[in-house]
Amino acid sequence: MTAQPSEPVSSAGEGAPEVAAVGTERIRDAERTRADILAVATREFADRGYAGARINEIADKTSTTKRMIYYYFGGKEQLYVAVLEEAYRRIRGLEQQLDVEHLDPVEAIRELAGLTFDHHESHPDFIRLVSIENIHRAQHIARSTVLSGLANPAVDVLSAILRRGWDAGLFRDDVDALDVHQVISAFCIFRTANRHTFGAIFGRDMLDPARREHQRRMLGDLVVAYLTAR
Repeated sequence: MTAQPSEPVSSAGEGAPEVAAVGTERIRDAERTRADILAVATREFADRGYAGARINEIADKTSTTKRMIYYYFGGKEQLYVAVLEEAYRRIRGLEQQLDVEHLDPVEAIRELAGLTFDHHESHPDFIRLVSIENIHRAQHIARSTVLSGLANPAVDVLSAILRRGWDAGLFRDDVDALDVHQVISAFCIFRTANRHTFGAIFGRDMLDPARREHQRRMLGDLVVAYLTAR
């Protein structure tokens, strides 16, 4: 429903500030609605997969309607891609915020590994979404122009750390940023993605809080030991 101003609107009239305030609030409402849809859709796609998730159910669990979801995102596939983009944007944003320039390269690697460890443990929906998209052979990610650019921050941060390690004579020079990113991601994703099967087979819960610091330290030790091996 369109709000009607109480008096004619002009660029310099007395009603202009009130109209501007209404416009700002509408923008905020739209941002809140979009964020609410993304949050609910993230849980639905993570729990039910792309095929199993339903727009009607997402609408029922938000403060909006199916029509509004289509208005904001265009359709189910576009909403799913937006969910993936937001999930990857979050971890890439954390990596960019990590202040590693003032740390020596070894500590910087440990900090980055620990950040990934913490994020993946606290965002199991992200792990499930990645697993689901791999089932679909990354066909949705491949269509996103946003996601292709989100790879750069992770590579850039790691490349800068490795470069300083090479310059200091600390790190082996036969690895690149993607090698290290792969090792860190593999450890952190395995821990959450395979928690239940690993627990059923071996009787150990990889997310047991009592073992958390041990595993977090182990990840850092593994990466540093490999990078500094001669």
